Amino acid sequence: MQPLMLEIRGPLVREDLPGLHIRAMRRLSRRAGGATELELKLVRVAADAVAIDALATVALLARRSGCVVCLRRPDPELWRLIELSGLTEVFRSRSSPGGAGQPRLGG
Repeated sequence: MQPLMLEIRGPLVREDLPGLHIRAMRRLSRRAGGATELELKLVRVAADAVAIDALATVALLARRSGCVVCLRRPDPELWRLIELSGLTEVFRSRSSPGGAGQPRLGG
């Protein structure tokens, strides 16, 4: 079964978050074929508090919809911030850049 896909482009600012959350909810509402995974393609997303807020909220929306979240090629610095934030259990990583302790799921 193919995962749902959502691209998140940086740089992100707080004002972008409501629109991102709406896009995520719309994407999750169209779960064709009963998809259970939302794959986030991160493009130029900086390792900062805004990114953590955005990713955590999208993960919450996905979980409420019965999906898990997979990050596609997260930046090593962003992954370290995810670890520091205690959110590694919330996300999976696909095609990881090789950060220490980062899960590798292929892809």
